[in-house]
Order: sequence, then C-alpha cells, then structure tokens
Amino acid sequence: MSETTVLAMAGCGIVGSAVALKLLNQREYYREKTGCDLELRYIFSRSFGKAQAAGIDDSYFLTDPGKILADPEVSIVIELMGGVDFAREFVVKALTAGKHVVTANKAMLALHGSELLALARTKGVTLSFEASCAGGIPIIRALQDGLVANQIDALYGIVNGTCNYILSSMSQKGQDYHTALAAAQAIGFAEADPTFDVAGIDSAHKLSILASLAFDCQADFASIPVTGIDTLDAMDVVFGKELGYVVKLLAVANRLPDGLSLRVRPTFIATGHPLAWVSGPFNAVSVYGDTVGHTMYYGRGAGGKPTASAVIADIISVASGVTPTRFNQKRARPDLTHPVVQLPLGRIRGRFYIRCMVIDIPGVFAALASALGRNGVSISSVLQKELPDADRSIDPVPIVITTHTVNEGDLERAIREIDELECTVQPSVCIEILDEFQESFS
Repeated sequence: MSETTVLAMAGCGIVGSAVALKLLNQREYYREKTGCDLELRYIFSRSFGKAQAAGIDDSYFLTDPGKILADPEVSIVIELMGGVDFAREFVVKALTAGKHVVTANKAMLALHGSELLALARTKGVTLSFEASCAGGIPIIRALQDGLVANQIDALYGIVNGTCNYILSSMSQKGQDYHTALAAAQAIGFAEADPTFDVAGIDSAHKLSILASLAFDCQADFASIPVTGIDTLDAMDVVFGKELGYVVKLLAVANRLPDGLSLRVRPTFIATGHPLAWVSGPFNAVSVYGDTVGHTMYYGRGAGGKPTASAVIADIISVASGVTPTRFNQKRARPDLTHPVVQLPLGRIRGRFYIRCMVIDIPGVFAALASALGRNGVSISSVLQKELPDADRSIDPVPIVITTHTVNEGDLERAIREIDELECTVQPSVCIEILDEFQESFS
C-alpha cells in the first residue's frame, strides 16, 4: 500500500474548489495511476461560498491557517489565495516549517520568486508553480525538462485569455474594444474590473516567470515595458487585416547579443503564423530552441479545471519524489542565476505599422516620408483610406505606413516629428509587426 501524502490548501475560489473536488473525488484514481495516495486534510479560506456551492464538506474548512503550519503530517501546502503580500507571508511560513509548496500565484512569483525559491532550497523543500503561467498548458515543465537540451532563442506567448477573447471579437466580429469587453464580461471571460488583464500586467507577470526559466536568469518584472489593449482602436484592427495581419497581445522574449528584449504589447502577426489561429480565451506559447527549433504549446489558459490540472500535476510530482530530486540537482533555476541586461525598447529592431491622422492637403505624404527618412526609417508600404462621410477639407484621414526593419529608437524620433507637423491632428499609432522567428538550428 502506498504511503499517504497529507495536503492542505489555502484559498478555495474557482481554482481551489476545482482542485479540492478532484483530490477528494478521484483519490483512488490518482493512487492507482501514480502510486500516490493524496489526502486533502484542510482547506483554509477567508470565504467558503464557492467551496460550499461546489459541494465540498464543511469538515475540511479552516479559518486559522496556523493549524496547517502546525500539523507535522502536512507535507504539501497548496497556495491558491492570489494576491501578493499575505500569500508571500504564508508561503514563507510554510517553507520555513519544512513543507513543500505548490502555487498558481504568478504575481507573487514575479515579484518574489527568486527569494522564495532560495528559501525553499535552504529548508530542503520545493516550490512548484506549473499553474502560474497559461493555466493547464504544461509550459513550465517544457522549459525546465523537455527543452533542457536547448539554448532558448525566443519565446512568444498569448498568455491572457481575457485579452485574446476581446481581440478575437474585435478581429472576427468587427466590434470595438468596449463592446468586446462588455461581451467578455457578460459570459465570465473578463472580470468586473478587468484592468489587471487588459492593461497587460497579468501577461507581464507571466513573461517574467517564463523568461527567467527560458533564459536561466532573473528577469525583472518592473523593467518589462508593458502596453495593454485598452487603448487599441478598432480602425487599426481593420487596417491590419487588410495588410494580412492579426493583432494579439503578445508577451515576447528574445535573446540578443547584448541582453534580453522583453515586452508585452499589442502586436501584429501574419495570418499564417501559428499564433494567429489562437482564438477566444485560449492561450499558446511558441518557443524557439537552438536544437529543436520551433515548438508550440496550446490550450486553455485559465479557469478552474484547466488550472487544477496543472496544480495536481505538481502535487503528484512532489509526492512521488520527482520534483524534490530535480529541485536539488538542477541549477538552472532563477534563484541560482543573476540579473540579466533587459534592453529598452529603443534598442529593439523590427518592422512596424504606423497610422497617422492628417488633414488631406497637398504635400502631406511628402512631409511624413521626410520625417521618416531623416531618422533612418525606410517605408515598406502605404495604405490610405478615406473615411465614410468625411469632409477632406476639415476631417482627418488615416495614412497607414509599414516599415522595413528599423531601430525602434529611430522610429520613436520620427513619430515625434510627425506628431509635431501642422497637418497631423492626432497622436500617431505605432504597432510592432512580429515576423516569424528565424530558427538558428540546422
């Protein structure tokens, strides 16, 4: 008979309830499949409404997390509370008490991951976090184990389902941002206050974790340039489609000779790129390694059951002894590495989409082209559209320009010049066009 592993959970919302139900209802299945007998003994939460609605018995509920920490039989603590400060304090206490921790808390890890990993090593326990990035997609395990033979060159991710649902609606249904957001909220794909998602913060938290693992470094969340989707104009989605592009909120990490380029922002990708087909609330991460080339990981990036899948996989890996062995042996972890040079956007080279809103008078395009040329920006294509019912003498018209590869700092200077022109009536819009990564393997 297998030895019983005693578990305790902190936090029992949508994800916690899904994890608890699986552990309680499928205990025998997990024991037969993995040899791990998992006993969920305690559930601490500040509110048990979702747990009760899910049918979880009140006998598991605790209002004092100290009981979890004081029970010597509890060997794995599952942290699903969310937030940062209280969660970090609780995890520190659990690790200090000699308990393994499994968490889905990307914000806590983005801000305090290296500190917590170092503490876990000091105490001879582990910190596992597969569920922190992209829900049920096993991207953490892929980076730590499946791709260990590779130097990772680049990572492109759609890692926020709320944003991807909104952008898919804007692209496929022609909705503006506010209409698409309201529709997402109506069906539960967006929070009542969606700021954390639509401003790109959630994606940046995840990128800092993924980049730290992919590039064996300590990626600094605070240094990641972030632009959300909340200011995206439906006009640019339409023009992008005409040019053969789809807009996605991409979390991008590139290895460059002098450092890493990390960024989160709305980005155009060609309709033929695999990430262009990722629709609705789904997530996907493209990883480019020097040995394997391109691999892509796709699935549901949020929700109770998908996230529970990742949480329980971590629990079983710890209970079976796999994670503790690898945790101690493997040095490719963020707490054992050093901070990396994160390059500012001005140092990045790429292609860009520019939309200028100008009064349509003679010489306008020449003025735009001159501003670009003076700053070393080469034009690839031009698209000019008259807006319906527009009066050319007073109403601005959009001129869309795509560039050849350019230094983003040079482009920024050109845009400042363009926005100071007398004919320009609105700030110009600039969106990166991300081409297929040129794989380095042969």
